[in-house]
Amino acid sequence: MPIIFHDMFSTKPHHISNVSPQHIQGCDLHEGEFGVPGSVVSWNYVVDGKANVVKEIVEAIDVENKSITFNVIEGDLTKEYKTFKVTIDIVPKGDTDVVKWTIDYEKLQESVPEPIKILELTINITKDIEAHHLKA
Repeated sequence: MPIIFHDMFSTKPHHISNVSPQHIQGCDLHEGEFGVPGSVVSWNYVVDGKANVVKEIVEAIDVENKSITFNVIEGDLTKEYKTFKVTIDIVPKGDTDVVKWTIDYEKLQESVPEPIKILELTINITKDIEAHHLKA
């Protein structure tokens, strides 16, 4: 799954809505091209039954180390967070690999909740991708 997972997020993020339609409704390219750092993509996603949108710049793609970093620049998350950066790493663990999501953020106000709902979303997407590829 590591190559498939990394490939899906780095070069084919627009396919994730087919694999996890209850969580991701779409991914559109706004600038650049899929798989290239500096590209700008937007995601339509659902959290707690509510439709959300986020626009991100692909900050880094490290094919060798299977790492991808996105930096949020617009959308629903910017209403509560001053900065919001997501890094996805595929980490070897014995005979398997682990998908590690890291979220670096700064809240606009202390009263803003921790992004637990976004963490739950990432877990659900990861499970959906794994289940999809185990069936294949």
